[in-house]
Amino acid sequence: MAAIFWVEDQSHWIDKFKPVLESTAFDDTPTQVQVFKFAEAACQHIRLADANQPPDIALLDANMNGNDEAGFSVSRALQRKWPGLPIIYLSEHSGTGIEQQAFETTSAQDFIAKHQLNIESVLCWRIKAVLRQHSVRQPESAALQSDQVLHSGDLRIDTTTWEVYWQGTKLMNPTNSQRPLAPTPRKILRYLVESAPRPLTTEQIADKLGADLERFSNANYRQHIRTLRLSFDQAMGGSGDFVALCKQGQGIAAFGDEGAYCWKPVTGAK
Repeated sequence: MAAIFWVEDQSHWIDKFKPVLESTAFDDTPTQVQVFKFAEAACQHIRLADANQPPDIALLDANMNGNDEAGFSVSRALQRKWPGLPIIYLSEHSGTGIEQQAFETTSAQDFIAKHQLNIESVLCWRIKAVLRQHSVRQPESAALQSDQVLHSGDLRIDTTTWEVYWQGTKLMNPTNSQRPLAPTPRKILRYLVESAPRPLTTEQIADKLGADLERFSNANYRQHIRTLRLSFDQAMGGSGDFVALCKQGQGIAAFGDEGAYCWKPVTGAK
């Protein structure tokens, strides 16, 4: 049975697509469609759901009830609970900055425009394609989990691509949210995670980076840590929550009097 987790605030779209989805055998068995009309209700359900019982795919509206971030908040909650869950956006905002943001800052596999010819068929064959790709990747993903991906609490670092995800959201440049986080802070974060719970001083970080200590100072180290903290904070909505966690000794915490920092895993921070 294919289980589809769908968040959509407009009843006419639910009435249009739900019967089509339920009557389509995506994996040669009956399809179950669970619909939520509010992002908050969907997130609450995800928080309480059994981590061992993920849906097969999530279908998300992007803008709901006038909120451009509604679909992304559900995406983050899904990725925190089930990091590998395939997500498709079904939206009236195709071709806009919302679609760009979906691909650049979340784990969206597809972004389908609601207003297009033959949309019911398009939706079904796109879902089949994503489910097929996800199925093929499962063994590869399992290997990747153990060999090429670092996990620490809600943090995930792909050591092949250096991409960093926090609670399912890709860390971006805090001064330009359309660009990814720069390589040096990403490397520093990896070294901190790999060394945890031991802290790393400026000298140790410079050694790992292969940097000249005369050029890589404690001020450089602090600036990269500040960039990292702001990037985490940006992924959490930009309200200062991650910086506050760091001041409480979690996340990227300052250590001792030698200008060192250490990584303290965080799980479930909001």
